[in-house]
Amino acid sequence: MNNYTAAPDLLNNRTILVTGTSQGLGRAAAIAYARHGATVILLGRSVRKLEQVYDEILAIGGPQPAIFPMDLAAATDADFAAMAQAIGYQIGRLDGILHCAAAFESLAPQALESVEGWMKLFKVNAAAPAAINRVCANYLEASGVGNNGAAVILVGETHGHEPVAYWGGFAVSKAALEAYFKIQADEWANSPMRINLIIPGPLNTPQRARTHPGEAKMSLRQPDDLLPKLLYLMGPDGVDVRGQIIEGCD
Repeated sequence: MNNYTAAPDLLNNRTILVTGTSQGLGRAAAIAYARHGATVILLGRSVRKLEQVYDEILAIGGPQPAIFPMDLAAATDADFAAMAQAIGYQIGRLDGILHCAAAFESLAPQALESVEGWMKLFKVNAAAPAAINRVCANYLEASGVGNNGAAVILVGETHGHEPVAYWGGFAVSKAALEAYFKIQADEWANSPMRINLIIPGPLNTPQRARTHPGEAKMSLRQPDDLLPKLLYLMGPDGVDVRGQIIEGCD
């Protein structure tokens, strides 16, 4: 999958929602999807940063993207429903979702964590992806019929898969995301929608800079190193891959 070379028109005529597109992996994936023909819906908190990604996509000749500012930590069921309605009204279809948005506070012992902090992490990292998939399911299902299936990709995290000390609520929330993923994959087993979860491992991203501030950043894999997998899983070539946990860039 790492050696996969996507056709230039791999995602032509497809609309893909990418969360967390302001920076890091979400930004890199949104630009890559647009480069391969997709109309990308950019979801994040910062309008200014979303506009920068919007301009980058236009600069490479990608289809005009859409911007949808949203603070997932504050969003309600009504907000998620309104988002789905806006996608239906403004674009009329949805072929895939890549969930890159994540909340992280700091590494800390259990004694210093709080209920409020855990709830924010759980809402952004586990509840929001589930809510977005739920409100968008009708569009995904309609797109998936006769179109090599609609694809959803969740981005997990090493410490959610194998929790260790000091990763606290972040690890718990990412472990909850994995549990949700297994449930959703089972429910969608015979549907035109497929869902997979990818665990990138260490990448040179803003979050990594916060957890490992003294690390040599250029020694890490870059977000672009993960793009062949994200293109494969999102496009029609990955139609038979469903319900898989895919680890690392190897």
